[in-house]
Amino acid sequence: MAKGKLSFEEALARLEKIVAELEKGDFTLEESLKKFEEGLVLGKECREFLDKAEGRIRELVEEKEGQITEKDVTDEF
Repeated sequence: MAKGKLSFEEALARLEKIVAELEKGDFTLEESLKKFEEGLVLGKECREFLDKAEGRIRELVEEKEGQITEKDVTDEF
């Protein structure tokens, strides 16, 4: 895996590639474990990206009285 911070799309693409490679079963046990470990790290990074995105997916609605309320839109997906 390349050093440095990957974007969500890059991390997800790499994770998908690792899954496909592991499904083929062409690796030694040690190689498979290394790929599995990398996949766990990438999965965690993807989850962090999604958690941050979820936090940002809030819709602010200005009510008639001029008050701002927060509407959670995560259930709408």
